[in-house]
Amino acid sequence: MFWADRIAREIIESGRHRPFWVDDMYTPSGYAHTGSLRGPLVHDMVFRAIRDAGEDVSQTYVFNDFDPIDGLPDELREGFTRYMGFPLRSVPSPDGIARSFGDYFAEDFRRVLTEYGFGGKFLSSWDMYHEGKFNDAVRTALDAADRIQDIYQRVSGSRKRERGWLPLQVICESCGRLGTTRVHDWDGRTVGYTCEPDLVTWAKGCGHKGRINPFDGNGKLPWKVDWSAHWKVMGVTIEGAGKDHSSAGGSRDIARALCDEVFHYPDPFNLPYEFFLIGGKKMSSSKGLGLKARDLTGVLPPVVGRFLNVRTDYRQAIEFEPVGTMAIPDLFDEYDRAYRAHVTGSDANLARAFELSQIDGSPPKKEVFLPRFRDVANYRQQGSVDLTEKFAGIKGAPLNQAEKLILTERLHYAAVWTERYAPDQYRYRLTDKIPDTVGRLDAGQSGYLESITGFIKSDMPADQLQQALYKTAKDSGVNPKQAFAAVYLALIGRDSGPKAAWLIRQYPADRVISRLKEAAAGISGNRPENQSVSFITKPEIFSVDEEVRRRFPSVSVGVAVIRGITVKKSDPGLEAEKQALITELSGLTTERIGKFPEVLSYRRLYREMGIDWHSKRPTTEALLRRIAQGKGIPAVNTCVDAYNLTVIRHRVSNGAFDADHIRFPTRLRFAGAGDEILLIGDDQPAAYSGRELAYYDQEGGYNINFNFRDARRTMVTEKTRNILINVDGVYDITPEKVNRTLRDCVDLVTGYCGGTVEFAGVVR
Repeated sequence: MFWADRIAREIIESGRHRPFWVDDMYTPSGYAHTGSLRGPLVHDMVFRAIRDAGEDVSQTYVFNDFDPIDGLPDELREGFTRYMGFPLRSVPSPDGIARSFGDYFAEDFRRVLTEYGFGGKFLSSWDMYHEGKFNDAVRTALDAADRIQDIYQRVSGSRKRERGWLPLQVICESCGRLGTTRVHDWDGRTVGYTCEPDLVTWAKGCGHKGRINPFDGNGKLPWKVDWSAHWKVMGVTIEGAGKDHSSAGGSRDIARALCDEVFHYPDPFNLPYEFFLIGGKKMSSSKGLGLKARDLTGVLPPVVGRFLNVRTDYRQAIEFEPVGTMAIPDLFDEYDRAYRAHVTGSDANLARAFELSQIDGSPPKKEVFLPRFRDVANYRQQGSVDLTEKFAGIKGAPLNQAEKLILTERLHYAAVWTERYAPDQYRYRLTDKIPDTVGRLDAGQSGYLESITGFIKSDMPADQLQQALYKTAKDSGVNPKQAFAAVYLALIGRDSGPKAAWLIRQYPADRVISRLKEAAAGISGNRPENQSVSFITKPEIFSVDEEVRRRFPSVSVGVAVIRGITVKKSDPGLEAEKQALITELSGLTTERIGKFPEVLSYRRLYREMGIDWHSKRPTTEALLRRIAQGKGIPAVNTCVDAYNLTVIRHRVSNGAFDADHIRFPTRLRFAGAGDEILLIGDDQPAAYSGRELAYYDQEGGYNINFNFRDARRTMVTEKTRNILINVDGVYDITPEKVNRTLRDCVDLVTGYCGGTVEFAGVVR
């Protein structure tokens, strides 16, 4: 039996939860992340299962918009910090259009839930309190304050609160804050309170003291009391929460005891559901983990997104990592199996998962052709393929109207997947400018590219063009594998890809011919800038390992040696530059940072190295996030601070190392598994995994994860006199950008530390 039907039967047969009322809650203090869908969809499944069992059942979803603001999304910190401690419904909307801060984020999530077929009624905690619906619950809680304290202490083991504590916070009549008030007196009609400056760490009260009527929305119960009060006020009989709330002595146990001993109301049926994980981590908006819920419909059709949540038993975690994996095509495959099970009855659980995933009711149980998602993505990138005809051929008959609609929808989401989420080997897109990888072409490959431009403009079909490309390679004496690699390197910057003819036919012939001619001539990148790049070969100082070149052909490293510098603790001019840059970036947000091509390049490399960039932020992203979060630029010394300025300005990672503590030559290579490095700020060595890129000298690694952190032994201090500089380029961080960053870094370091530049250039 499917998990939702099993729970529905248990609830119905128990006889203890009538009338059936399913409820869930959410605090709209920011954009809901994708993991926030788990709770409402689990509850919606149970609601549907009870309804499908022939029972009358109600469903609600409460927005806890009476809660105080106790944290802010990064992008709102600057404009809304002054509202910390205010109720969500009394703070202006971020867009200036919605009625309030709480309404803005509640409406955002309400739209998502509606798109996902959530069948409940939406309610506002603020409205219910202000309509007087909680008056009796507030009075009951105030009268039972000592009993509530005893429950907290007995159930959770928490310490006894101070004498006179009362389970209520009121809105301060002076400053309007809720989160900073302590209620300390109750005479049966009014409460006495103080708006305390230091009650919480995240907001500062105004110090006002007064008395106020606690009813009709003037005050709110603390959330554990508020939770159980909601159940009684609304008549809720079924409500769960994330499993963390249901641990022994946790909030659910407290709410259960409050129901029994204070509100004298039956404990609702609990659904302690597991988390939604991305990359093995619980999704969290505050930690920047996971998609916003509002973005998921741009990644998956609502029925497939709903299926992602429905197919897994509520007691099991959902793990979904869409970036750089096959998770999305695999999910579509499973959805298709469920669709077929619905039609054929071959698997009852899969069929039921499919039915509960539908938004507007299940489609008829008749055969339907489902174009496989990964095939749609593949054929889409072959440009000249008529997908309707292609899949009609696979089906063996013309597609009907419903099948054409499915294909159209999948074509849209396949484009999203290949452009944003697919592993590199599934992403074939003509680069915006000629890749630097054409520098790897030999004379035979260059001649081959020149020779094929003559017939690309012809109208020959893709299959004939593929034969012509192959024959030309054979006739010219170029190994066909190397010939096709030349095409891929010129067009997409990689040495492999889809069938070359289909890739070529995806783009205008004139554009392809122009690109191939440039590649044949050995021109790479942005030509005027490329001519100014100082490519160097200095193996006695630094080189890139051949295996790194093979795996990551776009890697380039800026290298410079500066001798005779003087490093000071600080410099007024440098501090002024730092402050000016902070001011210039005052509107920076973490959301914007995540869209910078340089940041995306480092993240992409980290994924390739098997590193979770959420927990180990590349240097560039880490410094930019500090500014977005109001933490400023770290102050270390004039050399480190100077190159950090360069990192932030160009969004390209670079670092300086004490050359007198390096045993040359150095090399960018894959770390040795089991190698160790003592990082700056650590007391114990860290171990390399063997998958990540690192800079090595003859003693070992002197940085980790390409640009994450550096070794203590090579750190730049006020005693340093000679330095080696490395600037890290990969993917969209081209040699031109590396070169500009290197020049700026050298200028800044010598400007504030002096010294003589021995050499500076780019190695690739």
